[in-house]
Amino acid sequence: MTSIKEQAAISRLLSFLQEWDNAGKVARSHILDKFIETNQGKTAPELEQEFSQGASLFLVRLTTSLRITYMTDSCLEKLLRSIGIFLSAVSSNRYLIEFLEVGGVLTLLEILGLEKIKEEAKKESVKLLQVIANSGRTYKELICESYGVRSIAEFLAKSKSEETQEEVQVLLDSLVHGNPKYQNQVYKGLIALLPCESPKAQQLSLQTLRTAQPIVGTTHPSIVDRVLKVLDTMHLEVQYEAIELIKDLVGYDVRQALLKGLVALLIPSVKETSKLQAKILTGRDLLKWGCLGHGRGVSCLTAAPSSDPSVLQLTPSLPMFLQQAAAAKAIGVLARNDMSIAEELLYLRVVHGLMAAMGNMDHSNSQRLASLTLECFVQMFPLVAEHVRKCMGEELYQLFLSNAEDLYMKIDSIQADILAANKVNVTKALCLHGSSYSMNTLYGSRDSAQMAYLTHFEEDVESKE
Repeated sequence: MTSIKEQAAISRLLSFLQEWDNAGKVARSHILDKFIETNQGKTAPELEQEFSQGASLFLVRLTTSLRITYMTDSCLEKLLRSIGIFLSAVSSNRYLIEFLEVGGVLTLLEILGLEKIKEEAKKESVKLLQVIANSGRTYKELICESYGVRSIAEFLAKSKSEETQEEVQVLLDSLVHGNPKYQNQVYKGLIALLPCESPKAQQLSLQTLRTAQPIVGTTHPSIVDRVLKVLDTMHLEVQYEAIELIKDLVGYDVRQALLKGLVALLIPSVKETSKLQAKILTGRDLLKWGCLGHGRGVSCLTAAPSSDPSVLQLTPSLPMFLQQAAAAKAIGVLARNDMSIAEELLYLRVVHGLMAAMGNMDHSNSQRLASLTLECFVQMFPLVAEHVRKCMGEELYQLFLSNAEDLYMKIDSIQADILAANKVNVTKALCLHGSSYSMNTLYGSRDSAQMAYLTHFEEDVESKE
């Protein structure tokens, strides 16, 4: 027989549930406000005590209300936060199972794809998915089996809130860890995100790919083209993450394809460069975009054909030149970090490409970064210095040695044409003399394994010439 105290508690619970059942939209909103305020951070036993061992009766009402009203956005954010109190409580596995049994995961994923739902509500949905994913491998698999990766990735690409996008990154990171059955699916989803229009989504995807790559172990064939394409961004934070990922990827089987792709970007195709229709802009706008050196009158931007002269439009050549500059930068980073990569790049005619980029008077940042990277190769390899000096001529070469970074501001159009049309081919000289020509001079002999690898690479290059 229940005590008077227990009967009173049960009576309060029934009264509370009846109040919820009879309440309208406004009244339910107030009930949720009070529930969130008084129960945030409580454990499952504490919630049971609060509801006289009947907490599940309120949870089922919350989940039912969610399923009925989520498409109308009625108190949606508060409903999700209230459900989150149950699911994130310590020892809340029973609540989690109850939520999943009524299709909770599918509802949360569907919320992410609804256009009329407010961003804050979607963020709460992502947080609930985080709680579910962090509950174990089985729950991560459930999210993935519900086409969750696609829904989550699409939401990351479309979201307008950087704070929400960062929450999505946390969710994707959770799904790639401890989820061997579907980790490849998450990895492919991250690669598919790279061409999206949101710079923040690109940045977060690249960051998460760096985490996912060693977990997955193997590379996807499309990753090289997707990462190289990202280099055409105007957002330095995205470019930084792309180069960091490239540094990681050279340790995998896509190394040679990646290096070839970077070198190819140094010399845009004739078809692409023919699209250039440069027009003069104010010097302030030109310097803002980093397209010109001092005193130049050619730009990769053009004024928009509107009444507002402050509105700018990108010409077709700007992304191509941004890629060129970023490729020069990435090559410099790789060469300085690993001497064997620097040697491989020489066999891919990187010196020829860098000098051609130095002659691109339409984009000063390409000239500057290519010059700095070429300086690195000249300092590393006497053979490269010899060929560069012969091509440039003594006057230009000394100017280059004195200040490689500012060279683009000092050369004239004739010197730029000499650089752009250079025929330098260090590859033939290297194949003739062998890599030891320069390396033994500067760094002494190599170990047998590295020499064997390099010999194989040289033979491969020779066979293709």
